[in-house]
Amino acid sequence: MPQTAQSGARLVNSLTSLTNVSHQEWLEQVLHLALTHRQQGGRPFAALLVRDNRLVASAVNRMLEAGDPTRHAEMEALRGASQQGPLKGAVVYASGHPCPMCLSALVMNGISAVYYAFDNQDAAPFGFDSSAAYAALRLPLNPPPLPLIKLPSPISAATLYGHTTHE
Repeated sequence: MPQTAQSGARLVNSLTSLTNVSHQEWLEQVLHLALTHRQQGGRPFAALLVRDNRLVASAVNRMLEAGDPTRHAEMEALRGASQQGPLKGAVVYASGHPCPMCLSALVMNGISAVYYAFDNQDAAPFGFDSSAAYAALRLPLNPPPLPLIKLPSPISAATLYGHTTHE
C-alpha cells in the first residue's frame, strides 16, 4: 500500500531529532520520499537540504503538478531553505544526479556537496537522463564544480523509476 506524501515527510522529519545521521541514512530517506511521490503519480525525484546534520528543507519534483519545468526537487529544496537564511556550506541529498539547471543553482548558492543515488546511466533506460543537456550546454563534469558523490542505493533504479509515463 503506497504511503502518503505526509507519511514520507514524517519519516524524513524524524531524522531531525537524531544526531550524527549518516550520509547513507539521509540518502535512504530521500529515496523513500521520491518513491512515495512516484507511487502517488508524481515524478520520481526528491531532495533534502541539510545544514550541520539538520534537515532544513525537503522537496519533491513538482513539474507535473505545477506545469512548471523549473520545479525540480533540488530547486524546490533551495526555494524552501532560502527562506531560512544563507545556504552556504549546506549539503544536498538527491535521488538522482542533478541536471544542469539544478547543479548551477546549487553551485550559485554555495552548496558544499551533493550525495545522490542514481546517475544518468542508471536513469537513461527510464527516460530520466540529463546527459544530453550537459552536452548541448558544453558543461563537462570532470572536474565537477562541487563534490558529486554517488552512494549505494538500497533500491534499484527500476524500483524508483519504474515504467511510469513521464515527459
